[in-house]
Amino acid sequence: MRGIPSLITDIRKKVFTEVARMAYNGGDYTSAEDLPYIIVPGDRPLHRESIFLERAIAGERVRLAMGLPIRPVQSRHLMTEGMDAAAIAEQYYKPPLVNIIPYACHACPTNQYRVTESCQNCLAASCQKVCPKDAISFVNGKSHIDPEKCIKCGKCAKVCPYHAIIHLDRPCSAACGMDAIGQDEQGRAVIDQDKCVACGQCLVSCPFGAIVDKGQLFQVIQSIIKGDKVIAIVAPAFIGQFGKHSTPGKFIAAMKKLGFSRIVEVAVGADMCTIEEAKDFLEKVPSQQRYMATSCCPAWHSMIYRLFPGEAQNISMTLTPMVFTARLMKKEYPGCKVVFVGPCAAKKLEAIREDIRSDVDFVLTFEELQGMFEAKEVNFETIEPLYDLNEGTAAGRGFAVSGGVAGAVTNLIHETHPDMEIKTARAEGLQDCRKMMLLAKAGKYDGYLLEGMACPGGCVAGAGTLLPVELAANVVGRYQKEAGAESPLQSAYRDRGHTLD
Repeated sequence: MRGIPSLITDIRKKVFTEVARMAYNGGDYTSAEDLPYIIVPGDRPLHRESIFLERAIAGERVRLAMGLPIRPVQSRHLMTEGMDAAAIAEQYYKPPLVNIIPYACHACPTNQYRVTESCQNCLAASCQKVCPKDAISFVNGKSHIDPEKCIKCGKCAKVCPYHAIIHLDRPCSAACGMDAIGQDEQGRAVIDQDKCVACGQCLVSCPFGAIVDKGQLFQVIQSIIKGDKVIAIVAPAFIGQFGKHSTPGKFIAAMKKLGFSRIVEVAVGADMCTIEEAKDFLEKVPSQQRYMATSCCPAWHSMIYRLFPGEAQNISMTLTPMVFTARLMKKEYPGCKVVFVGPCAAKKLEAIREDIRSDVDFVLTFEELQGMFEAKEVNFETIEPLYDLNEGTAAGRGFAVSGGVAGAVTNLIHETHPDMEIKTARAEGLQDCRKMMLLAKAGKYDGYLLEGMACPGGCVAGAGTLLPVELAANVVGRYQKEAGAESPLQSAYRDRGHTLD
């Protein structure tokens, strides 16, 4: 659903815009009570059975955008409850990061096979013949599946010549590579937080917009207003996310208008990461570890720790590009605040780890940043461009797409060891990442460099992006070609990585 304008994307944009506007207007959070009426105006519902329900959901979205928990429905709670503690520049949100608003959930069917109107009551009756449990009969001239007998093998759907039998599953559950989504007694989706790695794929897959991640939008703006030196470190997937007029020069001008003091490419950190991971691979595989898994995707990283703890020793200990870049800024500008701006929900979870908190103060997704642009009425078509971003190499910028990390590391090793064979394997989406790790555990990838990306397509498919995945990948490809240097060894920061560990 990414890149397809819808009522859901409109509502999300309105929420982020109004929270940002409230923050820029002095941060008087008591006006938050009015935001559901601004987000959902008028007296008629647009998509729910009641405008009151729409406003209640909008209110929870506002709270989550400010990093606050969902209010329980069993008792009365003001919408502003807890905002006094959250409406400060130093506030971190508390897990769970990804949340389901219960009364926004449609209680979608889970793992069912259904016969549609396309059934022709054919003489072959193939669906009935192949069913191993005699669950299919003919009622009123149509196939009928007895849900009590059905074991959901799918054989009937495969043999139907009219494709009249379909498989239904709730989109959020189908998108979750961790099997973390179940249901409550009312059939509404619930997240098992012990399994969730905050990849956000459920969030972008829910067609009812019931799944929302927490944010720090309000807190970032409070820090800016307070007078902090707030530096934005921007993931390479940013290119093109804010429209065809959002060139790097115009993007920097727009960020300055929001109050950021400096804008830096996280591709700089990706170059440092490439150098360190190449060094790690050469030194440790296979003498110290059987293979090496890349470290850059936090959801992939968490998946390994949760499902394959015995294989965690094979993850590269190199810092992620976000942390490399953040530490570089903290070293150059003591006392500054660092905001990672990117496509990823899981980066929010990474940033609140105790060993990372002092490096990355805030995380914003591109969606949340778009709300800030809307609040400050930034027009990319008319804004005058400033300088371009030119510190990251093509290799570092390529981290945004699937295969970019392994490709950068492999190419760098070949620069210094041209005759060395580097075997690589990669997976996109946590389901495929799990399959790859099962093979790695079984010894099928000994000597390999493994790249895992939780989002199919890579970071350009993250939960906080605005563009269709294929278009975003193409734009990043063009941005790579515009880089002033190809190899991380040509980066001005090539020797800085080891001093930031």
